[in-house]
Amino acid sequence: MSDMRRALVTGAAGFLGSHLCEPLLAANWEVVGMDNFITGDKRNLEELEKNKNFQFVRHDVTQFIHLAGPLDAVFHFASPASPIDYREIPIQTMKVGSLGTHNCLGLAMAKRARFLLASTSECYGDPLVHPQPEDYYGNVNPVGPRGCYDEAKRFAEALTMSYHRHHGLETRIVRIFNTYGPRMRLDDGRVLPAFIGQAMRGEPLSVFGDGQQTRSFCYADDLIDGIYRLFESDEVFPTNIGNPREMTILEFAEKVQEAVGSTVPLNFHPMPENDPKVRQPDIGKAKRILNWEPKVPLEEGIQRCLGYFQGRVEEQQGKSQED
Repeated sequence: MSDMRRALVTGAAGFLGSHLCEPLLAANWEVVGMDNFITGDKRNLEELEKNKNFQFVRHDVTQFIHLAGPLDAVFHFASPASPIDYREIPIQTMKVGSLGTHNCLGLAMAKRARFLLASTSECYGDPLVHPQPEDYYGNVNPVGPRGCYDEAKRFAEALTMSYHRHHGLETRIVRIFNTYGPRMRLDDGRVLPAFIGQAMRGEPLSVFGDGQQTRSFCYADDLIDGIYRLFESDEVFPTNIGNPREMTILEFAEKVQEAVGSTVPLNFHPMPENDPKVRQPDIGKAKRILNWEPKVPLEEGIQRCLGYFQGRVEEQQGKSQED
């Protein structure tokens, strides 16, 4: 009988889901990846599928999940996560946060597996408290254009805690702040791939509002390290994982221009409704209970991404020429 632990990772073809699978496999886990490719990319699975301990199952987690064999962990990462995606598919976004979370929790309970929910800093909405600690309940507009994502994740957290309290299920909840790295889609609407793609194409950078809104960017490797530490800990309540280094969007635009070697101008657009004006994690809890904090400076992280995004830009330009 194998001593290897076995995990299910939903959303495994996505940006963060695929990054999570790699250290699990490196730590001698058997990994079952699950995705329905609504927003995931099959190319994110190419390296994973070369590993004999990785298995892929194409499935929509909003439908009942049947998985043969034992499970030690369920990592629920399935969900659209960019503004463009969840505004185009708001109902699917709410379904994966509600029905999908319910199905994953039910599977974890049936297998007696530990469950980890990938939640989000969007639970804090457009925050009135800064930086955002885990005990801040947020300022969310449930009927605004971002409500489908924000409330899906808030419901998922409540459902996860209900399974923990009522059924005694071992659960963990990570609130993920802005994260970047290879495997992000150029067209997913998030600021880093948007800026890098525009700069590489020689286009003006699209800045919404006056650019004074702030964000905090965490490199994917740092984030996954924090998530794994949280999974292995005893902490049940939500925990922020992100980089507390805060900067304005204008400052971030300068960082991208410097990295790409581009002097493209800025193109200002109206601020989207309910777009957060500030975003910075309070990571005191993660430092205290997980001995975790991010290590990769933004400047280094952007450099690590450039080759990947250059390849995607060239691919995009090649398709445009064919059309």
